[in-house]
Amino acid sequence: MISRLTWMIGVLPLVWLVARFLVVGPGVNPVETVMRFCGDWSLWWLLATLAVTPARRLPGCGGMIRWRRAFGLSAFFYAVLHLAVYAVLDHGLAWAPIWKDLMKRPYITLGFVAWVLLVPLAITSTRGWMIRLGRYWSRLHRLIYPASLLAVAHHYWMVKADTRLPLVHAAILALLLGWRLVARVRASA
Repeated sequence: MISRLTWMIGVLPLVWLVARFLVVGPGVNPVETVMRFCGDWSLWWLLATLAVTPARRLPGCGGMIRWRRAFGLSAFFYAVLHLAVYAVLDHGLAWAPIWKDLMKRPYITLGFVAWVLLVPLAITSTRGWMIRLGRYWSRLHRLIYPASLLAVAHHYWMVKADTRLPLVHAAILALLLGWRLVARVRASA
């Protein structure tokens, strides 16, 4: 039951976006709107994925671990949509301009590297992969940390004027990573 609910929650932002386009219209720059929307939601789902571990330490929240995979896959889903909108709708799969963007705009490079780091996490998210990889599975899934850092940096660097939302993302990420650092220091003491 919780699993289905989590997957439905993951799709809700996309349903909202489609409904908004149907009611309000696509706006002045629909490609940019969709690309940013998907990028923002990918980042929010990444942060939600990272929030599961500290949240499950709270009384009565131990079962939240069941939500983590769906949150992570939702993050990847929106990251794939973000990249697809950029490559297909914004550039028409013209590889030369895409390559030029990767070389010319470091924030695009950061975003692409973050996406590449999420690919093995999405592929190995099943229980079967957990068993096959054994202790290496958790090591591999630590890629979420650099991917999240790169995604936040990508967002901050991309925004030209209003940096409030990227700074909120950065603050939340700093809290989540700081919590892990404190927990690790306490465990080793």
